[in-house]
Amino acid sequence: MTVAIIRFGGSNCDRDAERALAHLGIDTEIVWHEDGLPADVTGVVLPGGFSYGDYLRAGAMAARSPIMTEVRAAAADGVPVLGVCNGAQVGCESGLTEGAFTTNESARFQCEHVSLRVERADTPWTAAYDAGEVIEIPIAHGEGRYEIDDDRLTELEDEGRILFRYCDENGDPTPEANPNGSKHAVAGILGDRDSVAVLMPHPERATLPDVGPTDGQGILRGFER
Repeated sequence: MTVAIIRFGGSNCDRDAERALAHLGIDTEIVWHEDGLPADVTGVVLPGGFSYGDYLRAGAMAARSPIMTEVRAAAADGVPVLGVCNGAQVGCESGLTEGAFTTNESARFQCEHVSLRVERADTPWTAAYDAGEVIEIPIAHGEGRYEIDDDRLTELEDEGRILFRYCDENGDPTPEANPNGSKHAVAGILGDRDSVAVLMPHPERATLPDVGPTDGQGILRGFER
């Protein structure tokens, strides 16, 4: 039983994910994208970083790696898949989730702690929280603004596929609390199954108690469910 952390050229959060999951007692294996998924894979992490230098579009080239065909097949079979930051971009570009992540409204790289409101508590990734709970998770991205057609976003909201929204400390998704200008303050969304999720904030950077807040633990515990 192994959670595969896929390493692309330019990934740089794969070891962070490995250490965070190990802290939670979850077995992992860093997998070079050309080697394919392990036979005993029980989960997949698409980690943060700058795969292929964000050439063309962030995540666009990694999304076309042959391993992503295997990831989509695994996801269709119910294997949990979590894309974080650059992994979220890869997830959208590969069709695991809808929409796209593009240049921040500020046109700057932003690295800071943000507040997220848990929109649903009945998914593997949010079962540790209450609906409406506010958690603190760091971001580190230059292309984190979520964009999608307005009508399709309304459908996703009606389908309950919005997982997290940027918010203030009171849980209100105010413009000031939206660090990148994401449409409707979306910070994380679900795929066709609730076992597939992508988000821009980094839960692996909010897991180890010796380096700061640990609100990200509940998200990573999705691999235990």
